[in-house]
Amino acid sequence: MLFLDQARILVKAGDGGNGCMAFRREKYVPHGGPSGGDGGHGGDVTLVASNHHNTLLQFSYNPEHKAGRGRHGEGSDKTGADGNSIEVEVPVGTVVYDDDTGERLVDLSEPGQRYLAARGGRGGRGNARFATATHQAPTEHEPGHPGGERRLRLELKLLADVGLVGFPNAGKSTLISRISAARPKIADYPFTTLEPNLGVVKLDDFRSFVVADIPGLIEGAHLGHGLGTQFLRHIERTRVLAHLVDVSEESGRDPVNDFHVILAELGSFSPELLQKPMLVVATKIDVAQDAGRVAGLRELAALRGLPFFEISSVTGQGLDGLMHAMSEYALARGPDDRSVSSGKPPEA
Repeated sequence: MLFLDQARILVKAGDGGNGCMAFRREKYVPHGGPSGGDGGHGGDVTLVASNHHNTLLQFSYNPEHKAGRGRHGEGSDKTGADGNSIEVEVPVGTVVYDDDTGERLVDLSEPGQRYLAARGGRGGRGNARFATATHQAPTEHEPGHPGGERRLRLELKLLADVGLVGFPNAGKSTLISRISAARPKIADYPFTTLEPNLGVVKLDDFRSFVVADIPGLIEGAHLGHGLGTQFLRHIERTRVLAHLVDVSEESGRDPVNDFHVILAELGSFSPELLQKPMLVVATKIDVAQDAGRVAGLRELAALRGLPFFEISSVTGQGLDGLMHAMSEYALARGPDDRSVSSGKPPEA
């Protein structure tokens, strides 16, 4: 399924029905009287967070969502039927903005959470509602009120406990394929991963947590280079970041410099990302020939007080320890606000 994490939609609530002007023409009611009924109310448009969707792709095919209008009032004091309301399902984790003003309206982060996006118009009053003791044959009646209409921008932020970040080909996809049932595309060229991948990591004690592989981070990612700005938003909800750094000679880059580059990109996109706990993970340790490259990254992690792990997703070296450390953060009772200068795991 194609992954789509932004969409623009139009929501239009139903208009209210018009009030009716009518007078009785009934046997045994010699003087008659006003009998125009009220119009029905227009239907509402409600957004509902659902686990049935994990992408906004459906809105690219169906960007307009309109509720039913209210029926007009009728004679004999008959009120028009209300218009049909509609519910629009969006993935859990969708943030809703007013597309015209940019105002953030709601963050639908819990399954079943609802947001009234457009309220239906009120039905107009029929002439029977205007009758008084001194005004017994009113001809006044109201038109229905228009339903609300607005253009919305939807932005999906994945709900994951652990976010994997790092340069392309740092080993994120391979890692998530080893510790979860996710099967992302894996190849030896940059930008193999073109969309975030989610994987559920199941522990021996039947607990589990969700890991997200975030693609496209290179120098200048926060300016739109690579795939940066498309997917950086997806790590804003994570509890902990696992920063994967390729320490093999194959990358042709310096691991310590890679670490600083990615850290700068995270901070440039959102300073709050630097307040998240971080694990430093040296990857491809099985093919790392220069011990100095690993030592330099280890020293940097120690200097910043960050947990350091050496792993090989190919051989499985170090994966158990890394998974245990991830779980300490992911399954903590409450949110943790330690910065990247303090890598101690939260109290469970």
